[in-house]
Amino acid sequence: MSDKTAILQALAQVQMPGGGTLAASGTLSDIIVHQGKAYFSISVAADQVANSEPLRKAAEEAAKAVPGIASALVTLTAEKAPSRAAPEPAKPAGPLGSGPMNPARLAVQGVKHIIAVASGKGGVGKSTTSCNLALAFAARGLKVGVLDADIYGPSMPKLFAIHGKPTLAGGRTLNPMQNYGVKVMSIGFLVDEEAAMIWRGPMVISAIQQMLREVAWGELDILVVDMPPGTGDAQLTMAQNVPLAGAVIVSTPQDLALIDARRGVAMFRKVEVPILGVIENMSYFIAPDTGKRYDIFGHGGAQAEAARQGVPFLGEIPLAMTIRERSDSGLPVVVTEPDGPHAAAYLAIADRVWGLLEGDAPRRSTPRIVFD
Repeated sequence: MSDKTAILQALAQVQMPGGGTLAASGTLSDIIVHQGKAYFSISVAADQVANSEPLRKAAEEAAKAVPGIASALVTLTAEKAPSRAAPEPAKPAGPLGSGPMNPARLAVQGVKHIIAVASGKGGVGKSTTSCNLALAFAARGLKVGVLDADIYGPSMPKLFAIHGKPTLAGGRTLNPMQNYGVKVMSIGFLVDEEAAMIWRGPMVISAIQQMLREVAWGELDILVVDMPPGTGDAQLTMAQNVPLAGAVIVSTPQDLALIDARRGVAMFRKVEVPILGVIENMSYFIAPDTGKRYDIFGHGGAQAEAARQGVPFLGEIPLAMTIRERSDSGLPVVVTEPDGPHAAAYLAIADRVWGLLEGDAPRRSTPRIVFD
């Protein structure tokens, strides 16, 4: 008998509040079992989440009682029905003047600012940018954390060269992993590196929320969230429920990537999250043997798009072998070559973003780093 079948049989003994069993209720997500740990979610009505906590606990205990299952992570997921009420009056603008604040987003205790690093598509270097940007904040003396919200393709364990699994701080709360002075949490610490995360949207959202709210982050000046690529349901729901101070959009210069970057800007505006600015990654390439510059993906497209959207342009990061090689080795350039030109680019962008968050930088000033 498979672990999944055994867990379903155990859940057939868990009674639903309105009658019937949990296994037959049609509210269960797919059950994932990996290295003795079971993951699944229970779908409930939005107004019944608080009342369904005993059901969640009973399901968790039933799953853990199955031979071979050491622990279980069971979450409640709910979709709120769209309101038919008249639209609310406009809310006051946020501190950056880029949209109203949403008081429904609950703050994370001890965390001063949460920012999202996002892209409309994959393959533009968003995770590498998130890692080096976080390290740049730390280099400025800030207390920094990174939440790897890319459930299907977690990169932070490799980028930060962190191995092992988080320890429990108490109850369901995990201690974050750490390296280079930055606290990090990723689903990559909890599952095998080659495991396929075959999860539906509600389960992904629940996992992200738990990594955000059930981690002992402590006191942080800034938490950098490496968002999943794209603008689907998981990304939209994440942006709606996380108290983001702003979003940084990463794009490459070519038109194909900029089309998706526009979707990213539109998504965050839709959920009233200020746009902190746009970064042009892989902006150009300097040949190491000749010093000649090549605009492989074009150049300046992200800066022009930022101007068109009326948001800050944060800076350019080149396409460089050093950045790629050190990222693959878990030796990010900001900490291993702190005085180099590539680290200077990330540090300048970090200064710009921090200034926007703290309200002490003009929104339109644009740092320009020149590489010889």
